[in-house]
Amino acid sequence: MLNFISRNKRHGDSHMLTASVLAKRADVSLFTVRYYTRIGLLKPSRDIRNGYKVYKQSDKDRLKFIAAAKELGFTLGEIEDILSHAAHGNSPCPMVRDVVEKRVKENKEKIRELKRLQRRLESAAEMWKTMKNSEPDGHSVCRLIESFAESEMNT
Repeated sequence: MLNFISRNKRHGDSHMLTASVLAKRADVSLFTVRYYTRIGLLKPSRDIRNGYKVYKQSDKDRLKFIAAAKELGFTLGEIEDILSHAAHGNSPCPMVRDVVEKRVKENKEKIRELKRLQRRLESAAEMWKTMKNSEPDGHSVCRLIESFAESEMNT
């Protein structure tokens, strides 16, 4: 299989890349290139000589942008919206700010919830240090959990 396809220079086309070359140059997996193509984040053309999907050099930059956006927690759907705004000449920055501000609030709440859970787990672990293991007896499944639940109701 050809890894690098050179288009006809007579028509002014630049070098085109196969999916595997693009993946290597962008430091992503071939699966990622194929998946992003399937969902429309990448839009390759076809080499008329052999039918291969071929990508532009700029697709490497697009892959880098997608990776950077994912690192900030954007979903692929949100990334698609950002790219669409930009493709239509509209700044996606206001939308990006809104999403980030919303995520900051959501993450703060998740952190608060995790801290509460951590305190409960630490409390349960401390309480269970002096308790013996018990066998299920038809009324009790795990005395550790049940005793902790009872102590929570009494506080």
